[in-house]
Amino acid sequence: MSAANTSLRGLRTYGNWRRPTSPGLLGLGTVGTVGLFVGLFLVLIVLMSPAGLLGAFFTGLGMAVVIALMVTRDGDGRSVLSRASTRAGWFVSKSRGSNLYRSGPLGRTEWGTYQLPGIAAPTRLTEHLDSYARPFALLYTPQTKTYSVVIGTEPDGAALVDQEQIDMWVADWGHWLANLADEPNLEAASVTVETAPDSGHRLRREVESNIDPNAPEFAKAMLGETVVTYPAGSSTVKAYVVLTFTAAPRKGAKGREADEMAHELASRLAGLTATLQATGAGAAHPLSAQELCEVIRVAYDPAAATLIDDAHADGEVPELLWTDVGPTAAQASWDGYKHDSARSITWAMTQAPRGNVQSGVLARLLAPHRDIARKRVTLLYKPVDAARAAAMVETDLRAAEFRASSTRKPQARDTLAVRAAAATASEEASGAGLVNFAILVTATVIDPHKEQDARAAVDNLSATARLRLRPVYGSQDSAFAAALPLGLVLTKHMQVPSTLREKL
Repeated sequence: MSAANTSLRGLRTYGNWRRPTSPGLLGLGTVGTVGLFVGLFLVLIVLMSPAGLLGAFFTGLGMAVVIALMVTRDGDGRSVLSRASTRAGWFVSKSRGSNLYRSGPLGRTEWGTYQLPGIAAPTRLTEHLDSYARPFALLYTPQTKTYSVVIGTEPDGAALVDQEQIDMWVADWGHWLANLADEPNLEAASVTVETAPDSGHRLRREVESNIDPNAPEFAKAMLGETVVTYPAGSSTVKAYVVLTFTAAPRKGAKGREADEMAHELASRLAGLTATLQATGAGAAHPLSAQELCEVIRVAYDPAAATLIDDAHADGEVPELLWTDVGPTAAQASWDGYKHDSARSITWAMTQAPRGNVQSGVLARLLAPHRDIARKRVTLLYKPVDAARAAAMVETDLRAAEFRASSTRKPQARDTLAVRAAAATASEEASGAGLVNFAILVTATVIDPHKEQDARAAVDNLSATARLRLRPVYGSQDSAFAAALPLGLVLTKHMQVPSTLREKL
């Protein structure tokens, strides 16, 4: 027992994740507290008006109901008012038919193409060469005026790797994320880990291209049997890192064109991919336009994966255009998303692990699962520059201290929040970076009867990862697109600014 305790004591743990908060009364935040005082002032005005005491009573009652709707929250931290607004927005979208999508010659699009639906529809794809003469896809989103570059990686995995090496990978990954805040014009980053069934065509192509014709018949028979039997039940794991840059070189400047942006990124991609390899990501290379088209095409129509693998096994390249990678038909429901040959459900993280965790906390969530045909786990990062990071941590510390000192007997959670905020401020002052992050999990099933099994599997996997996940009700189509390696910045697609949402 003592040896085991000693070994456990030597393992590194990670934690102290903080959700940005603002000071306020009754948990309302800054904006809610201002609204509360405005309501009280309105009650006094009504009281002095001809309406008198009765009018003031009903005005105060209405204000009390609104405050109760804002204060009452569920386990995911969502207020009753927020859930009601989500329901209302979904009802409006469904009544307008916005949840339905049809493309192609018989679809709703005027030009008869199979473009992407929803928030990914206006994206444009071009291809350029970096400083190593490697082709890379450059994705432009006009609505947010951002350019995205997708990097394909081959993670080494943690199997049969010393714990010291894993700790070094985690430390290098933390440094890589912290250094993103110093990258000029970098808006956001994301990491997508996708698991899917293996068709076996890659193994067959590798064996047939390397087998020696003079080898013994027994060896040839053994390899042939391996090619036939090994892919049964096996899975492939693919990982993508997306970097999103703003088109404008500085605030207020005119956005750059694709050629100008590609010329700037061509010299920076070599350094970004080289430093990414030190984090355990393995061989990293930017995806070409053809590779990115195949990834998105398979995501919306998993049945096309076998056809694309067959084409590559025969030495052919299925030429795809960006206007042809979208689904033929898609329909978003309240808690799911039907697209071509599959149905998907997307969850969003509502709470990070409260306590300390080890480096392998997401291992089971990222690993293939027998009840899920295709699983996609996407981590969304938004680096905070050093100038804003200092102000954010100090504001968060003052908000935590205000909540703890606003009552005579502060709760234990408020006391711990002060300690966590103080630790974050201390780490930031010593040079650590600050990154906002979120997690999206998408489970895709081919057989509709296995949907409930997939939901139960994700619920169990989230518990092992110590995450709190909830389905993205009413926005399944947008969440599905956000979980793809497209570099979409969700905060720029919101009607309510992020700075205002943090104060509510």
